[in-house]
Amino acid sequence: MNAPLRVGLLGYGYASATFHAPLIAAVPGLQLAAISSSRPQDVHAAWPQVAVYDSPEQLMARPDIDLVVVATPNNTHAPLAQQALSAGKHVVVDKPFTLTVREAQEVMDLAQHKGLLLSVFHNRRWDGDFMSVQAVLQRGTLGRIVHFESHFDRFRPVVPQRWRDSGEPGSGLWFDLGPHLLDQALQLFGLPQTLSLDWARQRDNSRADDWFHAVLHYQELRVVLHASALTAHIAPRFTVHGTHGSLCKLGLDTQETALKAGQRPPQADWGADPQPLRLTLADAQQHLSESSQQTLAGDYTRYYAGIRDAIQKGAPNPVPAQEALQVMQLLELGGVSATEGRRMKVPSTSQG
Repeated sequence: MNAPLRVGLLGYGYASATFHAPLIAAVPGLQLAAISSSRPQDVHAAWPQVAVYDSPEQLMARPDIDLVVVATPNNTHAPLAQQALSAGKHVVVDKPFTLTVREAQEVMDLAQHKGLLLSVFHNRRWDGDFMSVQAVLQRGTLGRIVHFESHFDRFRPVVPQRWRDSGEPGSGLWFDLGPHLLDQALQLFGLPQTLSLDWARQRDNSRADDWFHAVLHYQELRVVLHASALTAHIAPRFTVHGTHGSLCKLGLDTQETALKAGQRPPQADWGADPQPLRLTLADAQQHLSESSQQTLAGDYTRYYAGIRDAIQKGAPNPVPAQEALQVMQLLELGGVSATEGRRMKVPSTSQG
């Protein structure tokens, strides 16, 4: 039996406290061994058995750390990932991968040179609602898909004092929620031919975009990705239309809410979603009938179990850096589209 992989976590903000630390601790074969944080009291309170360091450099200097997870502000992802790789550590980077495509490629080149695993935490591939929609599309239940709409709406009218809303490079909703929605679209449909993005600052005193509406163009298919911080009446999470019928899914995956409440996997009914998929399908005579389908249970621990198996057993990387690079390319093109007010062609070189 392989010895547990010792994991060091850089940063203890929202992403680390809510997602990374609990998920790492829940996966057999991984040991949360160290955390670097400027708030050691918070770490000690939640994880009393874990060593705490004042700086990432102190943590990365430990020779027994096998895997480093970079969950710090977005503008530090690239340099810290490079430091960890240079120190001989496998690396997981929270999304977004980096700030630019160039940075992402540089980190990837270093990982390849070092022969180390590099992965990006696109955890929402393991949302139960997304996996359910993915299964319906794979079965061809809706026929040829002509319209796919994915919303991530919230009502947060007060702008919080945090780096995600600071207006600095890498802040704003497009860099926060855009990577989730883009990655899911890429998983379902691959790279689009073109992309257009509109964004805005809609809240009082907002310093970064807090609303976006992106359209990905695939021949006759249109994929709409939308997020807002000022939506009190929440739209469906997914709406899909095809030549044989439609699908609608209300409500978000339940795992983030459970993790925020202090629940930790594994536990009974982890990731269970009470909101079903609602299907409207046509028969041979074009008569429509409605039905519901239970939503699959989500499970973010599958990401870190995949990381463990990739390092120890040579299994496939659950989110290869090349796939995260494609997300970065679309993020970057979206920024140009929104700034210049034009549709952007997705270059064929994006296919890697």
